[in-house]
Amino acid sequence: MAAGGAGGGSGAGAASVASLWSEVNRCGQNGDFGRALKSVQKILQVNKDDVTALHCKVVCLIQNGNFKEALSVIHTHTKVLTSDLIAFEKAYCEYRLNRIENALKTIQGASQQTDKLKELYGQVLYRLERYDDCSAVYRDLIRNSQDDYEEERKTNLSAVVAAQSTWEKVVPEDLGLQEATYELCYNAACALIGQGKLNEAMKSLQKAEDLCRQSLSEDSDVTEEDIEAELAIIHGQMAYILQLQGHTEEALQLYNQIIKLKPTDVGLLAVIANNIITINKDQNVFDSKKKVKLTNAEGVEHKLSKKQLQAIEFNKALLAMYTNQADQCRKLSSSLEAQDPEYLLPVLIQAAQLGREKQHARAIELLQDFADQHPEKAAEIKLTMAQLKIAQGSVTKACIILRSIEELRHKPGMVSALVTMYSHEEDIDSAIEVLQQAIEWYQEYQPKSPVHLSLIREAANFKLKHGRKKEAISDLEELWKQNPDDAHTLAQLISAYSLVDAEKAKVLSKHLPSSDTMSLKVDVDALENSHGATYVRKKGGKPTPENQQKEQGQGDVKKKKKKKKGKLPKNYDPKMTPDPERWLPMRERSYYRGRKKGKKKDQIGKGTQGAMTGASSELDASKTASSPPTSPRPGTVTAVPSSSTSNMVPPRHQKPVGAAATKKKQQQKKKKGGKGGW
Repeated sequence: MAAGGAGGGSGAGAASVASLWSEVNRCGQNGDFGRALKSVQKILQVNKDDVTALHCKVVCLIQNGNFKEALSVIHTHTKVLTSDLIAFEKAYCEYRLNRIENALKTIQGASQQTDKLKELYGQVLYRLERYDDCSAVYRDLIRNSQDDYEEERKTNLSAVVAAQSTWEKVVPEDLGLQEATYELCYNAACALIGQGKLNEAMKSLQKAEDLCRQSLSEDSDVTEEDIEAELAIIHGQMAYILQLQGHTEEALQLYNQIIKLKPTDVGLLAVIANNIITINKDQNVFDSKKKVKLTNAEGVEHKLSKKQLQAIEFNKALLAMYTNQADQCRKLSSSLEAQDPEYLLPVLIQAAQLGREKQHARAIELLQDFADQHPEKAAEIKLTMAQLKIAQGSVTKACIILRSIEELRHKPGMVSALVTMYSHEEDIDSAIEVLQQAIEWYQEYQPKSPVHLSLIREAANFKLKHGRKKEAISDLEELWKQNPDDAHTLAQLISAYSLVDAEKAKVLSKHLPSSDTMSLKVDVDALENSHGATYVRKKGGKPTPENQQKEQGQGDVKKKKKKKKGKLPKNYDPKMTPDPERWLPMRERSYYRGRKKGKKKDQIGKGTQGAMTGASSELDASKTASSPPTSPRPGTVTAVPSSSTSNMVPPRHQKPVGAAATKKKQQQKKKKGGKGGW
């Protein structure tokens, strides 16, 4: 019984396991991996080392997104789940957990490279930014695979080409990929942006938008919001092109529209926020600080390339500098420098921050140390050092630094800058030396090129401008040889020779065009009858027929108009000598003393309530009798001797003598009161 029971129990267990496997198979086909996992767990309770059950458990966990748990199962059962059996699942879990280096080792350690392992290998190489190797993998897959995933492989290959064009500045070869889907169109547009073909890229993006709308609208379950969310990345790239073309307002509007949609792609949001910060620059700092939060979202570092992350960190440091967060700026720039010691921008940010703090000497020292360590980047560093010297006011030292940049010394822009700076310092000899060295370089490497002749022309004009006519002769002769019909250059040459060799000047003057050829043949009648020579009558009375006849007659001589006598003032006194300073503004006259502030006419409102200080003093007969008036009252005129006319003060600007005394008394009364008030 017991044995039979045991045998009966074993048979029932086997039947139960078989039914569980059927359940697992059915759930797998239906995509119900949660239920399938429960059935697999029951199977493992019967046999915990069942290889197939463990493999199915790992697959179910991956399908449910439990990558850590799946990887834990693989590591726990390494003896049963060998690397050859479970290599793809292990590498995929590591890839999804952003352990890219571990995934690469797992794939490379597999004994057999299946197609699905190669697909994953291509994805891993793309994340590691090994674009050449990635391109080779996808080309091999497209060439040797025959299944339903060819379109996806072509899309991935086009993404690799776009990345090479954008980040490595590699001119992509034509792979013959037809832009049949919106993904292919989008990737083609990205490749065109990398080449600088912005107009063509915009057309590809517009085509991608149309294809996207068309393909998604065919699905009845897809809403308009879903379509807009899918189009967000295309619109983001359109805004980027507008920004590169200088249409910042349109780009900013499109960026903000995408942010309002709240897309789930944190990488897209980070890129858009960074681009808005670059548009704001040192303006609208509050908005930039809000946008920085989007660049700090979790998982951004796994969605973007290294150069994109560098650009975001660089802009964060710049924003910290603009907002006077010096410590934060140094921290971010030092972090960037630690990630890539050969990266120049972090050093430039640190130098700029020191410049804002007026520590120019430390900034120049920092740049010099970097230039010594990286000679290939010395040109950019020296330009920054020169700018700092100019900020210090050391223009001559800045010129010395600029002239030490060998690869830029002969460039027209550099020559122009040096000549301008030396002219500002009134060092004309050094400016001429700079021009001469540039001319000699072009004489040796690019003789008679447009730039060469332009430099000779500028050198000659500069010398003539500063009175160096003798030195300008050689330049003018060279220009005249190149263009013998240039009368202006010939005239300049004759003028210069007239100071050195008069005979030579006479000989050259024979080459000047005759006066007949230089005279202007003008039809006077036609000129007078043209619209530009019409006579415009001044405003006044209407012309009479007699006046019109006089204007038409050529022999009539216009009569001189009589000057009208100037009007004299009503109170003009011929016996009095007028004020010689009467034509000057009142403030510029010698006797002007300025207005008394705070003194109102008749001092209304001062004294006891209802009192009239001005009127009472005038009506007091005792005061007028005892003290003679020291200043005339309004409306009276006092006689002034003719000898003192130059110092005469007009009646309106004469001041009473007692005014200063009364003012002092008032000040003394105020002092007695003190600050206490009551």
